[in-house]
Amino acid sequence: MTTRLLPPRAAHALAFVCALAACSPTYNWRDYTSPDARYRVTFPAKPSSATRTIDLDGLRVSMTMTAAEVEGATFAVGAAEAPDAGRAQAALAAMKLALLRNIGAPLPHAQAAPAAAGAAQVDATGTGQGRPMRLVGRFEARGTRFYQVIVIGRDKTVPPEQIEQFLTSFTLL
Repeated sequence: MTTRLLPPRAAHALAFVCALAACSPTYNWRDYTSPDARYRVTFPAKPSSATRTIDLDGLRVSMTMTAAEVEGATFAVGAAEAPDAGRAQAALAAMKLALLRNIGAPLPHAQAAPAAAGAAQVDATGTGQGRPMRLVGRFEARGTRFYQVIVIGRDKTVPPEQIEQFLTSFTLL
């Protein structure tokens, strides 16, 4: 039985292709521009979008969530429009409170970081589905539109630099 060897060039090419195939980065950052909510953000994987009606402390709005998941952490942007700017501002607190309750975060322990006027930030831990969870996010209103930009997942699984990259990439257009 004879063994046939690949020519050196073909062997190198095959090794290169195999090495490339093995390099599938966990965070595959890609730019995303919302087709209707006037924002741009960089997601760590290919995002998908869904729209549904939600109730924010009596304000019923149609919110579009665009999100990507990486290793159990969700990177998401929610966008909606209120009838007026005052209600958009009120919606920020309602969104933040709802998300904190979703992970069972003790409200006094949720750290509120300083934010610009018309914005709020949160970094909180709680429990979801019996596991420690962390929510890091930013809530912002401009005119009648309001947004939530969040990373939520198992506590200590998302590197801080990935959270920072996502949150700081969010830009209103």
